[in-house]
Amino acid sequence: MRKGILLPAIVILGFAFLYAPILSLVIFSFNESKLVTVWGGFSTKWYGELFRDPQILSAAWISLKVAMSSATLATILGTLAAFVLTRFGPFRGRAILTGMSTAPLVMPEVITGLSLLLLFVSMEQLIGWPAGRGMTTIIIAHTTFCMAYVTVVAQSRLASLDESLEEAAMDLGARPARVFFDITIPVIAPALVAGWLLAFTLSLDDLVVASFVTGPGASTLPMVIFSKVRLGVSPDINALATIIIAIVAIGVGIATWQMRRGTKRDG
Repeated sequence: MRKGILLPAIVILGFAFLYAPILSLVIFSFNESKLVTVWGGFSTKWYGELFRDPQILSAAWISLKVAMSSATLATILGTLAAFVLTRFGPFRGRAILTGMSTAPLVMPEVITGLSLLLLFVSMEQLIGWPAGRGMTTIIIAHTTFCMAYVTVVAQSRLASLDESLEEAAMDLGARPARVFFDITIPVIAPALVAGWLLAFTLSLDDLVVASFVTGPGASTLPMVIFSKVRLGVSPDINALATIIIAIVAIGVGIATWQMRRGTKRDG
């Protein structure tokens, strides 16, 4: 009896420890007072103030463009890497490819950001591209580490895929490229959607790597938030955080729904 009560209590305390601060932030985003820790009544004025801040809006637009571009490129490259590692068997350089595709998962962000900065500086000196640091370098940097996450997700799905479907299509005369786009991609589509959403969230959330590879006029939203928080948390930051939480929650919900639908269809 005690064990039956203790386990749910531990779970509830654990979730409360994780999500109570987030819930408090959401509640205080509707605070009338300028003091974030003093409740002054219900109000949505800080959301209006947020959408009238040109710095926040510009940074949010840059972050969205970077996240969408990085997630799309990471999904394409990660899917190709996963397909090679899953379908091509042993080949020369497989161990190197495996290590390179998973290294960003365990590499400290400071090391990743610094190494990419040195790479961009060297490339600019040698070939003149990229000319300075900005949105392009952020997209390349985010694609680099997001691709590793997509590769893991896509590889796990490809490993469980019934290869007889692809073999049957080739027996009927379909070329490998046709089989890949007409059979493989539709079957693993839920995993690709989940990988894209994961890459999008990671790119949108990144601060450390972007701080190394960005330049003037290309500050992302996390960078702007960090600079504002250093001067003291204001209620409009609570409003912004609430919007981000809502976006991430919707993305996680979509990814979960897609993966469950794919699992039921395969089952």
